[in-house]
Amino acid sequence: MRYSLAAVVAFAAYATAAPVFTTQQYDDISISGGTAGNAEEEALAVFSALDQSDLANADPADVDFLKSVNSIANDAETDAFNPAIEAASGEEADALQRGKIKNKVLKLEATMLALKIQQAQGDDVADKIAAEQKKLNNNIKQDQDEAGNPSTALTFSASTA
Repeated sequence: MRYSLAAVVAFAAYATAAPVFTTQQYDDISISGGTAGNAEEEALAVFSALDQSDLANADPADVDFLKSVNSIANDAETDAFNPAIEAASGEEADALQRGKIKNKVLKLEATMLALKIQQAQGDDVADKIAAEQKKLNNNIKQDQDEAGNPSTALTFSASTA
């Protein structure tokens, strides 16, 4: 059986994964509000459109999106959460800190997914994965230690690339 080059190329294009993420505003993906205790599940829900059983075929645009989530969540931490926590006291500061921790879980889950995609696609990122997993585990534990306590979200103007 013979196939034309055009048919093979068309099939390959169809079989290649298309990006699953689109540009998002930080406030639309933020998990900082509500209550502490389930940041890991909330963060994973933000990225649930990604087929984690087939990371080798993830679109490079999705890696870019995940890296962008890391970047804007980091900016929210330094430019919004840190100054607000510094200016607050008591329970207000504590609730902001819990929101900051949830924001860190979102940021680190995005980083871990990007690294897992890179690894599945042949990049040697095992050391980076180990380092980021340690940070993620620490922040998940901090979130779980505060389970049920109020968590404050902050509005932050940024969007993913």
